[in-house]
Amino acid sequence: MRLIKNNTELIGIKDQNIKISLVFETDTHIEIQAKLDYPAPSCPHCQGKMIKYDFQKPSKIPLLEQVGTPTLLRLKKHHFQCKSCRSVTVAETSIVEKNHQISNLVRQKVTQLLTEKVSLTDIARRLRVSTSTVYRKLDQFTFKKHYDKLPNELIIILDNRHQTTIRNYFLKYPLKVRQQVQFITMDMSGAYIPLAHKLFPNAKIVLDRFHIIQHLGRAFLKTRIAIMNQFDKKSLPYRALKNHWRLFQKDRCKLSLNSFYSKTFRQTLAPHEVIAKTLVFSKELTDYYTLYQLLLFHFQEKRVGEFFDLIEENRSKVNHYFQTVF
Repeated sequence: MRLIKNNTELIGIKDQNIKISLVFETDTHIEIQAKLDYPAPSCPHCQGKMIKYDFQKPSKIPLLEQVGTPTLLRLKKHHFQCKSCRSVTVAETSIVEKNHQISNLVRQKVTQLLTEKVSLTDIARRLRVSTSTVYRKLDQFTFKKHYDKLPNELIIILDNRHQTTIRNYFLKYPLKVRQQVQFITMDMSGAYIPLAHKLFPNAKIVLDRFHIIQHLGRAFLKTRIAIMNQFDKKSLPYRALKNHWRLFQKDRCKLSLNSFYSKTFRQTLAPHEVIAKTLVFSKELTDYYTLYQLLLFHFQEKRVGEFFDLIEENRSKVNHYFQTVF
């Protein structure tokens, strides 16, 4: 280790009762060893006379970085014992709050960084404190809330997705305010739709486009697997359906035009050629692939009539995977 000439002002320690005994640098941080000592005060409980007792185990107190290096204060605090009521207290200092282990300077820096565009984990890593410490500091922030109108920006992330939590939050807004909401975007969870109608009676519900595509994709994925399992695992149809499954999930309008070597077919093919050679193995798969791709096309092109007509036309013909989605 390398000894460093210490200076309390330089490292942000302005408490004259802290006496530094040693400062040294390790591979990971600068460490300061010190004692907190001052004359015995009056007993805070009975105002009796107190005497010095002993020093407690050193507290590890993170400080702000010095010359870009993490700094740790190992501080021994004096114990005082009352001669009358025998109660014991610990010496206090302005650099850290009572019963805390993080310096006030670090806490102030956390507050400053919370007002900037920095993630909580980055703040914790930069100041060498736990993420929980940063969260607790964030919880101390108070924001002026207005419930006379709903904002058009992100205002809160609720603790959970329970209906009670959602209902209680939005009921803070008067019905007159909630009646002004025109649209609500949500996923396809049926549990939220009745709740949304009650909270926002005039709003139209718009299902998230991502979740619609996701449900269609899952229905075709399960269909492909069911058809694949009808073949022997060592057969070419099984291996083609298993090894090139990603190509079948994609919108065929967005397939790459670049060829690649297929180990399954042992030749260089373009993605659409792989699909064509595989569909030959199953008419059922061909029919479902065609239906899936038509649904994707109509949906992406916002051809509402054709999209829902195709669903109604095939509702009674498709397997249970697609029936559930439809």
